[in-house]
Formats: sequence, C-alpha cells, structure tokens
Amino acid sequence: MATFISVPLKKSSEVDLVKPLSKFVTSAYPAGEEQSEYLRAVEELNKLRKSALGRPLDKHESSLEILLRYYDQLCSVEPKFPFPELCLTFTWKDAFDKGSLFGGSVKLALASLGYEKTCVLFNVGALASQIASEQNLDNDEGLKAAAKFYQLASGAFAHIKDTVLSALNREPTMDISPETVGTLSQIMLSQAQEVFVLKATADKMKDAIIAKLANQAADFYGDAFKQCQYKENLPKYFYFQEVLPVLAAKHCMMQATAELHQSALANQKKRFGEEIARLQHATELVKTVASRYDEYVNVKDLSDKISRALTAAKKDNDFIYHDRVPEVKDLEHIGKATLVKATAVQVPLSQKFTDLFEKMVPMEVQQSLSMASSRRAEMVNRLVGSLREATNLCNGVLASLNLPAALEDLSGDSVPQSILEKSRAVVQQGGLHSIEQLIKELPELLQRNREILDESLKMLDDEETTDNELRAKFSQRWNRTPSGDLYKPLRAEGGNFRSVLDKAVQADQVVKDRYNSHCEMIALLCKPENEICSAIPSANPAKTLQGSEVVNVLKAQLAQLDEIKRDREVLEGEIKSVTFDMTAKFLTALAQDGAINEEALSTTELDARYGTHMQRVQQNLRAQEDLLAQVQTSHQEFAALKQSNAEANDREEMLKKLASAHDSYIEISSNLKEGTKFYNDLTEILLKFQNKCSDIVFARKTERDELLKELQQSIAREPSAPSFSVPAYQSNTSEPAAAGPTPAPRTVFPVQPQAKAQPPARPPPPSFTPQAASSNTTPSPASQAPPPLPASSNPPPMAPPTAPSQAQGPPYPTYQGYPGYYQMPMAYNPYAYGYNMPFVHYQGAGQAGYPGGPPAQQPYPYPQQPPQQQPFYPQQ
Repeated sequence: MATFISVPLKKSSEVDLVKPLSKFVTSAYPAGEEQSEYLRAVEELNKLRKSALGRPLDKHESSLEILLRYYDQLCSVEPKFPFPELCLTFTWKDAFDKGSLFGGSVKLALASLGYEKTCVLFNVGALASQIASEQNLDNDEGLKAAAKFYQLASGAFAHIKDTVLSALNREPTMDISPETVGTLSQIMLSQAQEVFVLKATADKMKDAIIAKLANQAADFYGDAFKQCQYKENLPKYFYFQEVLPVLAAKHCMMQATAELHQSALANQKKRFGEEIARLQHATELVKTVASRYDEYVNVKDLSDKISRALTAAKKDNDFIYHDRVPEVKDLEHIGKATLVKATAVQVPLSQKFTDLFEKMVPMEVQQSLSMASSRRAEMVNRLVGSLREATNLCNGVLASLNLPAALEDLSGDSVPQSILEKSRAVVQQGGLHSIEQLIKELPELLQRNREILDESLKMLDDEETTDNELRAKFSQRWNRTPSGDLYKPLRAEGGNFRSVLDKAVQADQVVKDRYNSHCEMIALLCKPENEICSAIPSANPAKTLQGSEVVNVLKAQLAQLDEIKRDREVLEGEIKSVTFDMTAKFLTALAQDGAINEEALSTTELDARYGTHMQRVQQNLRAQEDLLAQVQTSHQEFAALKQSNAEANDREEMLKKLASAHDSYIEISSNLKEGTKFYNDLTEILLKFQNKCSDIVFARKTERDELLKELQQSIAREPSAPSFSVPAYQSNTSEPAAAGPTPAPRTVFPVQPQAKAQPPARPPPPSFTPQAASSNTTPSPASQAPPPLPASSNPPPMAPPTAPSQAQGPPYPTYQGYPGYYQMPMAYNPYAYGYNMPFVHYQGAGQAGYPGGPPAQQPYPYPQQPPQQQPFYPQQ
C-alpha cells in the first residue's frame, strides 16, 4: 500500500565564490588578522558549496545536514556582503524538465543570492522527501523519521512559495514557481498525514481516531490532486503526469481506510446496516484503485481486509440482525483530525551551524558605520578648518600691519629677524621648485582620473547598447532587466565623480592664480640675506621709538597671539586623535528595532565626544578676536609716533609683501599637497568604481550569453509547421462525469479508441516475372478518387474477391508527384486507417490489385529491379 512520492534535486553549475568575496574583504577591511580570518572563511564557504551542490548526495541525514548548513550560511552572509554589487551569477537547471534532444534542459542564471537560497531550499525539501521515502515504515523509528522529513519538506516548499517572487524579482523557472512548490508542499503534507495513519494503525489506536486521521489524509490527497490537475503548466511535466495517478489512488485508499475503521465503530455501536454500507463503499473505492491504478499502488492487502469484513458483516446481518443498509449519501460524515504541520523555516535550520563570518558585521551596520565616520570627519574638518581659518586671518592682519617686522626694523637698514626666519622656512620647504613641481603634476593626475572614469562609463554604455539592440531584436523574449535601469546607481555615482573632478579643476586654478600673484616675492625670499637686504628700500632710523611703552605693549600682544596659535595647534591634534566605535550600538539597535537610526545615534555620540573640544575652539577664537582688536589699537599709536616719509613707506610696503608671500607660500604648498593626495585617493576610489563596472558588465555578458542560449534552444524546440485543429469526428467522446470526486486517468498517455478494428498484417509482395517488370516500368497513378466515406463505428466493409476496386482517396487533395514519383498504395498508408478506408484481401496474379494501386493487369505497383537486367531507379 505504501507508495510514496519523492522530488528530484535541482542541479547547479559551479560558481567561484572566492574571487569576488575576497576582493570585497581586501577592499573593506585593512590588512591584518581580521582580514586574514575573513579570507579563510571565504575559502571555507566555497568548499561548503562544493560539498552541498558539487557532488551527488546520498539519501541520508548527513547529506541533508550539509545542505542545511550551506543554507544557514547563505542567510548569515547575505546581510554582510554587498551581493548586488559583486554580481555573482548562479545558474540552476529545472528539476523536472529533462530537456529535448536539441534544446537541452531549461535553466536560469541570475545574479541574485536570493535565487541561490531559493534553489538550495528546494533541494532541502527534495532531499528530505527522498530520505523520508527510504525509511522503514515497519518500525516506530522509521515512521517518526518519515513524518519529520515529510513535514520539513512541506515547510521548505511552502517557504519558497511565499518568498520566491520577492527574492528573484522576475519570473522563475517552473519548478520553483509558487504554483509548483505549493503543490509539492501539499503532497508532502499528505504523505506525512498518511504516515501518522500507518503509525496509529501499528499502535492499534481506536478505530474512531484512525478513521479521522485517514479521512483527513484523503482530503489532503484530494487537494493535492486538484492542484496538479487544474494548474496550467504542471501537467506538461512528465513528473506530475506520473504523480497524478498516485495521488488519485491514495485519495481513494485513504477514504477506503477511513470507511473501514468507521465501519468497525458502527459495529461497536450496533449499527450493522451502516457497517455494511461503509464496507460496500470502501469495496467500490478499492475496486476503482485496482482497476485503474494497479500499476502504481498495491491495494491487495487493504482489499482483502475489507472483503473479509464485508463478508462477515453481511453474514451476521442476514442471519441475525436484519438491519436495513442505508445509502452511502445518507451516512454521517466522518470527522477529521490533523496531526501534521509544515515545519516553519527558521534560521538556523542546522543544529550544528557555526557562522564562518561571526565577527563580520552586517552590511547595514557597515553602511551606518561609514555614514557615522563621514559625520565624524565632517565635524573634525569643520573644527580644524575654523582653527586654520583663524590662523590665516591672524597672519593676514599682522602682515597688513607689518608686524612684527615693523618692531624689529627700527634701525631701517637691515633685514628684520622675522623676515629672515620666513625666508629660511621657505627655503627649507623647497622654495619655488617644490611648488612648480606639484603644479606640474596636477594635470597628469587629473587626466589619469578622467581616463579611468571615462573608460568605466564607456563599458556601461557599450553593454547597454548591446542590450538595447537585442531587446529590439527579440522583443518580449528578452525578459531580463534593462541595462539602463540597472546602471542608474552607477551612472549617478559616475556623475558625482565627474562633478568632483570639475570642482577640483576650479580649485586648482585658484591655487595657480594665487601662486602667480606672489611668485615674485616668494622668489625673493628664496635668495640669500644680502640680496634680500638690497631689495628692501632703506629708511631713516627711528631709534627714538626703541624702548617706548607702545613698542613694549605691541611685543607683549604679539607674544600672546603666538601663545594662542600654539594652543590652537595642540587643540587641533587633540581633535584629530579622538576615536570611538559605534559597532556595538548599531548592532544593538538592529537587534532590538530591526533598523538603525544612524543619524540620531551618531549625532548623540559626536556631541558627547566633541562637546568639550567645540567649547575650547570657540574660546580660542574669541580670545584671538579680542587680542587682534587690541593689536590694531596699539599699532595706530605706534604708527603715529613713528617718523613717516616716502622711503619709510616703501620699506614697510616691501616688508608687508615679503611677510604675505611667506604666508601664501605655506598655504599654497599645503593646498597643492592636499590636491595631490586628493587625486591619488580619488584614483583608488575610481579604480574600485571601474572594477565594480567591470564586474557587473561581465555578469551581464554572462547572463546575456545564457539567455541567448536559452532563446536558441527554445527556438529549436518550436514546431517548424503551424498547428492545426483535429477534425471533430476524430476526437474521442467521453461519457458525462459521475457525481463525486473525479478520479485521475489510469495512465498519462492518450487512450486509443478501442471500437475500431485493427487491419490485418501487410501481405507479402506478389510474384512477378522480369518481362512484366520491364514492360511496366512506370505504372500510371490512380486517375480518379471518389469522395471519402463518412466515419462510422461499424467495421469496414469487405470488397468482393473478384471485383477490381478503385482506391478510396484521403479526405484532402492528393499530390500527384514529380516525374518518376510513385504514389503509395492506399492500403499500405497507415494514416488511412483512421478514416475507415475499405480493406481488400490480397489477390494473386491476374486478380485485382490493392486499392489505390495500378490496374489489375500490373503485378505490383512499385518499379522492381530484376536481378542483373535493369537499373533500380526508373529511367527517363
């Protein structure tokens, strides 16, 4: 009785996980122990895939454990790697489609980890069904194991039904479509319920319980049968054509089992007529199974048990009870009891699962960390920028006042000490040569970045052009995501890079203009002291101001400004050295809320970390502002006391230009170094962008080649001739369906009409003489063909043996043929049997020939070759 259905496994093509995942690890994590650990985990993941999918799996729980571990690992790594950007393409074949001679089996290639998870989970359900089918149902352990694995398979297929469309974002292959996996889930659930019926029977539970369990199993099988029968695409699979009769047989057998045990319950309640009615109904059910589905299931034991019970019940009722036997429709409905439930898919499915990437945080946390890092960098840049801006402002104000050079140049004929220090600083940093070298390198770095960006976008443009051409060629058949839609994020990213380069060009021009305006004075600072002294105009000494109160006040104020600048440098170092890790807080938020409010968490943490530094920056800026106001007031008094003439004014102006040139040199040099670093850093980013574009274009090309191959196979499978409708008189008429559930057909192949008589075997060719053959080399075809006879269910009439007959033509015009063409005698045409053509007995020489053949005087309608007398083919 126990014939159980199992599901075949899907087959996958080999995929190299090491290269793309390792590339991401090396780019996202710095070199060190952590990176090495993740690279080893990538190797282990690749080995796990090969173990789960790269070899035939035994029908054993250990093989299922490998599949479960791989599925759990996929669920674990999905949020930790940017799989849409990695463009890993997974190719799987349809589990049920065995392909054709020329087309091959149907397969689908997608760059989607959700597709890989779906197919792996399908194999989990398929292997679980195979393991359950291999269990020994004669003992309790085997029954428990079978029930567990059938429920696991049902849960796996049900999970695919709920998630496959959202996981793939396109039409799946038929084996993992919601309709197919929904049907498979119902079949597995039905078999799990049947296993409980067998267990209840083996445990000798009460008849009422067994009847309810069996009736529920019958309902499950009936639902599964209807799903198979009424789904459009399922019956085309040979797999489901073989399953349909089994489901119909199981439905009847479970119903018969329920009736058998319910009849025993009726006997216990002294309802002997009901007992007989239920046993008669059960007998009819098993007879239906035996007559239609005997090649699929064995119903003999159940049939014998029901027959013995019915014989005994009838004997007792006829001789003792004489209870009225009711109609089946008047019997009470048997109750139902469900003991099975599809096992929910909850990760981890494997009890031995260990996450290979346990320390790696999910991509959502990584993205939040990246955004938090950007916020931190923005705050640091804002604070440091405000400090540097204040320093530049202070230097500019002092340079405009010619301080401290004016205090040091009271003699009027020597180079102030501050100017000499500035000159030495410029020379130590390389002078004009270093700046010119940096300016010369900028266009080269810019051009390199532009070429990388242009090449990356060109790859996208070329692939998109090819995709559009194929879409225009194949129209609706080209059913993959348009490249234009897929590349929108990459094009937006490329546009941002181009905008950044344009702004960088403008910034480079500003630096160059500033350098050109101060180039002459910077060159003077690079010269020896005597040349600088000769270039500065001399003035009358102002020794009367030495030791005055105003000079002393200005010197004290300038010393305070220097102290503020030193405090600022210390504060800038402290701001840059602040570090903190948001990983724990983001992981906690993700675990508790299922999402991360990065902005709120990051802002709170930044305020706590940098609150004190922000206050110190503001205090520093206010102290400088107040001190500069005091310096300007003191300088006005100093300028009023200082003797003023034209030579003194020229000398002071020159000293101002030299001080300003030093400050400009420092700023220009810093800007150029930042620009060089910017272009070099941007080159690395653009190379990653180029790799990303290259990877996705390669994946798209692979997907394109797979789709082109599938289209070629589908075109090869298409019929070369147009379809035609079968005439009405050839179609089989079926009897009206009886009330009640419709059983499945006995076999899956069309049943030939049995009312028509088969024609006799083809007779041997008649004897002939060489002379007759040579004189009748080219027999003339039939010249007339009467209209076809109407179809009839009666046997075809027999022609008189002596009367020559003309052939009955087919129901369509005959083709007379090219020269040398000979029509086949209609008696030998196998297609003529379907039209009830009259059959004529073979007659000897001198008698009438076959219908459709040449006249009777010709011995045989085909040209024959006498040995060694004439060629085989008719001569013109």
